Amino acid sequence: MATAKHHSSPCFLFLFSLILFQFHLGKCDLQPNYYSQSCPQAEAIIKREVTNLYHKHGNTAVSWVRNLFHDCMVKSCDASLLLETVNGITSEKTSGRSFGMRNFKYVQTIKAALELECPLQVSCADVVALSARDGIVMLGGPHIEMKTGRRDSRESHTTVVEDSIPNHNDSISLVLSRFQSIGLDVEGVVALLGAHSVGRVHCVNLVHRLYPTVDPTLDPNYAEYLKGRCPTPTPEPNAVLYARNDRETPMILDNMYYKNLLGQKGLLIVDAQLVSDPTTAPFVQKFADDNDYFFEQFAKAVLLLSENNPLTGDQGEIRKDCRYVNSI
Repeated sequence: MATAKHHSSPCFLFLFSLILFQFHLGKCDLQPNYYSQSCPQAEAIIKREVTNLYHKHGNTAVSWVRNLFHDCMVKSCDASLLLETVNGITSEKTSGRSFGMRNFKYVQTIKAALELECPLQVSCADVVALSARDGIVMLGGPHIEMKTGRRDSRESHTTVVEDSIPNHNDSISLVLSRFQSIGLDVEGVVALLGAHSVGRVHCVNLVHRLYPTVDPTLDPNYAEYLKGRCPTPTPEPNAVLYARNDRETPMILDNMYYKNLLGQKGLLIVDAQLVSDPTTAPFVQKFADDNDYFFEQFAKAVLLLSENNPLTGDQGEIRKDCRYVNSI
């Protein structure tokens, strides 16, 4: 008995193809030069503003790198970090994990320049990503080719901030698990923490390593330096007292951070654990030995971080003002 053959009608195939096409329109991947048609000067404008701000306020470059970390580690690279507390939204910046973050007002400087050139075209999420990329270069680090096309969240993710961003006092195993949840392997985590090569730490976050007794894993001379920077065990939380992880090249992103770790000059507990933990210690040594290799792995880690679960296609929105969702 002959088996009946079933043929899909041309109409069915057309409808099926249309559904697939609409699906891909709604959810698409990040891509190179996403703004080549809608705002051809977008990346040049961001680079120009980042450069100008760096020459006026050098610490902005460090802020751009930290913004990327705090935005992308919390659910999505979607600029949710930048939202203010208003209209039922609680800002992620209210979390203790955001302590010490600064220069948010200069994000608006970059965004305003973009809005003048091409209104409502460039997302705040892409401003976060590309300002970090250009800030890394200003700090002497590697250039990282980033894709664009991120869109902005209409909601804050305050409730999951503390479950997403590791604390400086967490165990290294917990820190690794946080990063591994977004796809970073151990080497990538050690490379990404190389961002501690620049910037500074408020005394309130490190005095527990100095008082009442000095942490034995700290180099004694380094501990004396830290005590000079932080002379009291009970500093005011917002006091402008701080210490640097890297005194030799404090505003240059390089492998001096790892050399200092090997010399027992890790500022935070998480830094010190990179050397003491057998899982991470070999990578500390590799990066200390080879700055080019550190740059290579750092660039890979930053790129992976920057592509964590972005909103794309018709998800989210393009905010006019990075601090607030657009009016409905």
